[in-house]
Amino acid sequence: MPKNKKTTPEPTNAELEILQVLWEHGPSTVRQIHEQLSHRRATGYTTTLKLMQIMVGKGLLARDESNRTHLYRDAQTREKTQRQLVRSLMQRAFDGSAAGLVMQALSTQKASSEDLAEIRRLLDELES
Repeated sequence: MPKNKKTTPEPTNAELEILQVLWEHGPSTVRQIHEQLSHRRATGYTTTLKLMQIMVGKGLLARDESNRTHLYRDAQTREKTQRQLVRSLMQRAFDGSAAGLVMQALSTQKASSEDLAEIRRLLDELES
């Protein structure tokens, strides 16, 4: 996949954990994010802080410095990040085949009836 200078780099697994906290809780301080992460796994506060500073530099997070306690938020929406990750996975693992990606995803884990109905609705929408 050709690199676009405006494309945000893919988040690492640790960065995705931070983004998931922000997507769930909204703009947060380092302490708030660290507390949420510590429920999932042991991590040091300074590690969380450093990782978030790196994420700001990469364009994955935005920092509001207007108050003494800085607030961090995602720099792009959850949906945009997910699309970017899926596009990358599709290119790297499935040679660009959306069908290959979907077939593998559906054969890996049983989809709920709600998920299948949503997939059918999306397919119908794409066909018309």
